[in-house]
Amino acid sequence: MARAKIVRPDNKGPVTPGALSQGVSSYRITVNEDKTIILKPYSEIPAREKWIFENNSVLSEIKRGLEDSANGKVVSLGSFSQYLEKE
Repeated sequence: MARAKIVRPDNKGPVTPGALSQGVSSYRITVNEDKTIILKPYSEIPAREKWIFENNSVLSEIKRGLEDSANGKVVSLGSFSQYLEKE
């Protein structure tokens, strides 16, 4: 269901979407010929994690693992403390 909200520019001109922008890090702005402004929300990811979203097989494995974990399909492999580097 679409939500609509009327906002007014503040005394310096900017318009803010307020709570509608929760979880959004940036917007792509499109202005149509009839001056309609469209804001497309984006949530950015760190550059070092970008490869995950570019590799469908890795992304599928991660999603499957998260789903398995949420459904309690986990197996304890014990402690990995022996692999910690000690100062």
